[in-house]
Amino acid sequence: MKEKVLEILKQNNDHISGENISKELGVSRTAIWKYINALREEGYEIESITRRGYKLLSTPDILTYEEIKEYLNTEFIGRKIYYFDTLESTNNYAKEIAIEEAEGTTIVAEEQTKGKGRLGRTWLSPKGKGIYFSVILKPKFSPMEVAKVTLLGAAAVNRALDDLGIKSSIKWPNDIVIGGRKVCGILTEMSSELSMINYVVMGIGINANFDQADIPLELQDKATSLKLKNGKNINRRELLAAILNHLEDLYLKFNIDKDLSEAIKVCRDKSAVIGKDIKIIYGKEVRRAKAINIDDQGQLIVQMEDGSREKIISGEISIRNVDDSYI
Repeated sequence: MKEKVLEILKQNNDHISGENISKELGVSRTAIWKYINALREEGYEIESITRRGYKLLSTPDILTYEEIKEYLNTEFIGRKIYYFDTLESTNNYAKEIAIEEAEGTTIVAEEQTKGKGRLGRTWLSPKGKGIYFSVILKPKFSPMEVAKVTLLGAAAVNRALDDLGIKSSIKWPNDIVIGGRKVCGILTEMSSELSMINYVVMGIGINANFDQADIPLELQDKATSLKLKNGKNINRRELLAAILNHLEDLYLKFNIDKDLSEAIKVCRDKSAVIGKDIKIIYGKEVRRAKAINIDDQGQLIVQMEDGSREKIISGEISIRNVDDSYI
C-alpha cells in the first residue's frame, strides 16, 4: 500500500489531498498519514500543506524497485526486489530464499557488513555509495557450465557502463576494471545435484560513488570507483537497471538458445588481459604465461613459458601482472 501511495504522489505534479488518496486506495486518511511518514523515513521529501494536501518534492538515492522500475525493461530479472538498508551479505540472503523464490528475484542492500568476494575475500561495502546486489537464477543447463554465468555478468556490467558513457575493461573472469583498477567484482555460487542445478546466485558489487577516503590505503593501487574515474556521482538507479536489462538479455540467449557468443565477444573485445604477460595463481602454485585469447566456451587460452598452450577454467585461481600488480 505504501508503494501505491508513492505512485500516486509521483503521478501528481501538484498537491493531492489525503482524502483523495484515501478514496482512491480505499483506506482511511489516518492510514495515508502513516504511509506518508514511512516514506519520509525512507528519505522522500514530501510537503504537507493544510487544505491542499501532499506533494512529492524529491526522491532519495535508494535502490528500491519503485525507484529503478522506470529504467527497467526486463521480463523477470529484477521484477521482484528484496531491498535492505543493511545486510550481512546479499549472496547469503539470496541462497537462504532461492529454493522458494522465482527466477530473477533480486536482493539489494545499501550496505553489506560481511560482503563476499571470490576465494573467501571480503568485499568493501560502504553505505549508500556502492551497488550491492544478488540475482537468483534457475538455469536449465548442466552444473559444469555454471562458470560461464560469471562471464554473462561481466559482459552485462560492461555494456551497462557503456550505456552511461563509461569505458571499462574485463579482467577475466569476474572483475571490471578502469585504468587498471578494479571497480566491480562478481561472485557466482551454485546449489546443484549431480546433473541438475537447483539455483545459481550471482552477486555483483560495484564501487559506484566511493570517495578516495572510502578505499583503504592498502587497496588504493588496486581499486577505484566510477565517481573517481568519471569526476562526478553516477546514477546508481539507472546503472543497476541497465545491468539487469543486459543480464536478462544475455542470460536468455545462453539458457534458452545455448548461445554464449555475444557475451564471449564482449569479454574478448573488452579484455584487460589478452596479450599480456601474466601470473596464474592457484593456491601456492604460481605459473607465468601470456594470455592469448578467450575461447568459445569462455576459457582463457594461455601460452606457457615452454611454448605450450593451455586452457584455464575460471574457478579457484587468480590472475596478476608479472610484477604482482593488479591488472
